[in-house]
Parts: sequence; structure tokens; C-alpha cells
Amino acid sequence: MSSHHAKLIRAIFQDPPTHNLHWRDAESLLKHVGAVLEPLSGARIRATLGHAETIVHRPHHHNNTMDKQGLLHLREFLARAGVTPSQYEAGDRAAP
Repeated sequence: MSSHHAKLIRAIFQDPPTHNLHWRDAESLLKHVGAVLEPLSGARIRATLGHAETIVHRPHHHNNTMDKQGLLHLREFLARAGVTPSQYEAGDRAAP
């Protein structure tokens, strides 16, 4: 497990939500956990991980920081797909 990705997962699931998660970090995390990302029209991207699927929106503003609603949507998708801090870290400990 990458310590960077572990920190990202903890940041996504912390309360209150973080205000400085960049889209490129979220996209990297999704790819790291095995999500398939499919570009759709505009800034929409379909993310599929296992049986969970969602549409995420790439931020439009110049610094590419995700807003609170987008972050909460990402958190809910990851939880449905079984990617939570405790499950992610437990999976790493079980790896050979």
C-alpha cells in the first residue's frame, strides 16, 4: 500500500471533509484501487469499481480542487465499493 494513497483515503473519510483534495490525487487513488475511469461528455467521468458505479465531475476551476459535495460523493462511492480506511489497511496487512 502506498502511504500517499493511505493518507488520501483517510483524508476523504475524515470529518469534517478536507477542503484541499485535488482532482489529480482523487483520480490517481481511483486508478490505484482498480477503478475503471471512462470519460463522458464535458467534465463527467464514469467510475466503476467492482459492482459500484458512479459519475464524478472533474472540477472546472483553475486549481482543480474538489468541492465538498464532490468529495462527499467520492466518499460514498468508495464506501459502496468497499474502499474505506480500515478495509484498505486491512487488505494491505493481508497481502504477502
